[in-house]
Amino acid sequence: MDHTSAVARGIDPNQAHPARRYNYWLGGKDNFAADRASGDELERLFPKVRLGALANRDLLCRATRHLTAEVGIRQFLDIGTGLPTADNTHEVAQRHAPDSRVVYVDNDPMVMAHAQALLNSSAEGRTAYIEADLNDPEAILAHPVLHDTLDLKQPVGLMLIAVLHFIHGHGAAEPIVSRLLDAMPSGSHLVATHATSDFGTPEQQALYQRLVEQGKSDVWTRTRDEFAGLFDGLELVAPGVVPASEWHPDQGAVIPARSDINVWAAVGRKP
Repeated sequence: MDHTSAVARGIDPNQAHPARRYNYWLGGKDNFAADRASGDELERLFPKVRLGALANRDLLCRATRHLTAEVGIRQFLDIGTGLPTADNTHEVAQRHAPDSRVVYVDNDPMVMAHAQALLNSSAEGRTAYIEADLNDPEAILAHPVLHDTLDLKQPVGLMLIAVLHFIHGHGAAEPIVSRLLDAMPSGSHLVATHATSDFGTPEQQALYQRLVEQGKSDVWTRTRDEFAGLFDGLELVAPGVVPASEWHPDQGAVIPARSDINVWAAVGRKP
């Protein structure tokens, strides 16, 4: 998409956006110079940040495969979808269960512009897209597209991959996650990942804190305990809360150092 088309769709190509920056780190092409500059600057300050982005994407694939192939879940609500890239949630789910249904949610108009790639469902399944914000779970839960696509009386895989760290403030994410889970039945699963400073050096932690105080970071990291608190009331799937690369790694996978990933991950089942 060029600048003219972006502006026509209400997209500011001169303002970096997390979804487009993430797309850049994953090797995608749906980003602008501002997104690439933002990504490069963060990578200069935190040289391993791209590895964390890749670990997030790999975790999404493994967790989706687990829920479809091993748990039997056939419907997913993926919030903070980001721009389409390889192995989107519906592609992984429908590879193992062609009748899987997926609703994607994102607040970036550019994602909507590329939503056709997300809506390319198998004949047996369905995909749909809602332009909405995680900060307003009521709007998501009330949206007619959600109810037209998913049956909230049946278990749902709630995918919150690399999105909760954009909810700033201590205790700010818990009520959002809780409200979403309240709308889902027993047997539903929460899959989440979250940026953390737990593995950073004291110098890196101090740098991050300065960026937050100066309003230069759109990411609000959380500790392991804070992240684990998002799963209160759920039954954690083994191995529990671990770095993203250590949750059910593929056989033969090389596990990077935790300080190279800086992302917590977990899957929990609603009893």
